[in-house]
Amino acid sequence: MKAYLILDLAIHDLPSFGPYIAQIPAFIAKHGGKYIVQGVEPTVMEGDWRPERVVVIEFPARDNALAFLADPTCQALFAVRHATTTSRLILVDGNS
Repeated sequence: MKAYLILDLAIHDLPSFGPYIAQIPAFIAKHGGKYIVQGVEPTVMEGDWRPERVVVIEFPARDNALAFLADPTCQALFAVRHATTTSRLILVDGNS
């Protein structure tokens, strides 16, 4: 069953966030992931959720997404994201 990481983020320091933008795609691919939505500004249709940018990454299975999140070589990039953005991340299972 496919799994999706959904990231809601507000970038506070774009120059310092640059290394994350440049390097994270290789780590996503390493774990079988691919971008479905890449940093777009959403249109809020209902409710009070107001994300500035949304990213959706598809993985072949939940285990791939969890391995990506736990990959020790990604941790420094995740620290860059945490330091330069306000972000919220969820993992959801998809169909088939």
